[in-house]
Amino acid sequence: MKHRLLSLLSAALLLSSCGEKKAELHLYTWDDYLNPDLIAKFEDEHNCRLVIDIFDSNEAMLAKLKAGASGYDVLVPSSYMVKILAREGMIVELDKNKLPNLKHVDPEYLSNLAFDKEMKWSVPYMLAPTGIAFVSDRVENLEPTWRTFERAELKGRMTLLNDSREAIGAALKTLGFSINTVDPAQIAQARDLVISWKKNLAKFESDQYDSGLASAEFFVSQAYAGDAFQAQEDNDKIDFVVPKEGTSVACDDLVISKTAPNPELAYAFVNFITEPDNAAVNMEYIYYLAPNKTAYDLVSKEFREIDALFLDAETMKKCEVIDDLGENNKLYNDAWDLVRAAQ
Repeated sequence: MKHRLLSLLSAALLLSSCGEKKAELHLYTWDDYLNPDLIAKFEDEHNCRLVIDIFDSNEAMLAKLKAGASGYDVLVPSSYMVKILAREGMIVELDKNKLPNLKHVDPEYLSNLAFDKEMKWSVPYMLAPTGIAFVSDRVENLEPTWRTFERAELKGRMTLLNDSREAIGAALKTLGFSINTVDPAQIAQARDLVISWKKNLAKFESDQYDSGLASAEFFVSQAYAGDAFQAQEDNDKIDFVVPKEGTSVACDDLVISKTAPNPELAYAFVNFITEPDNAAVNMEYIYYLAPNKTAYDLVSKEFREIDALFLDAETMKKCEVIDDLGENNKLYNDAWDLVRAAQ
């Protein structure tokens, strides 16, 4: 009897120990980019803990990884950064047999916008246009144009994204150039235009501008559509427009790190997020569009009517996806250094 009690006690202690040491999935992503209910659901279904670390730009993420940061399982870079991560050998080629929910990914998105059309390295997560968010009762007669940032009467109440490709890209579209141009003269013109806008800015900000809009600390911000719609929940005076000159469509993807401590759990997470019910719930929380064709029929009528997410064909003609430009990325990095240094 004594031996049996000792055995039972040992088993109980072992189970308790196992319970304390749940498997962990480490996710490196953007701020407020996953429905908390899905976090709890995934943890419950897989008896694990989801640990989230945040970055505010693709370049900051890449710099941290290159500096030796490790321990991440799943990363959520923009599509152009996926190409860089693959080239640098930082992510794995996907085993599609472990991702049965890929059948739900929107084929039109893959053929028209995606860089990784075969989903060799990445699975589409969310997309939305960049545009202008503004507090409608504080800004009169706002036209849907990037030239809004020239309005001196709004000085100190406007922000541009702290992102070289987005901020310079807005200026390029204003000037009638491609967001992905590698023409030094065109990039120089756009750089100077951003510098002229800078005089009217409160700051360059990518992380907290939505809360600034909600509190009316900022009146106008270059914004990702999803952030603007989230901010509307705290301030119904916030509106969002896509500039008439055109803009970028930001596409973010799910990739698995080459050094993932728990790759099987990483595959489970990517497949979980791509499941239509989960994709629909996630879309309605973060106000971005998951390119998940099956999930489109699962979102609310109100969500389907958000024109800035379900862009019409005419608007799409003026939009571009930011691409990796290889060695020509230096043109933008150098231009951005001059923008940030300008007084």
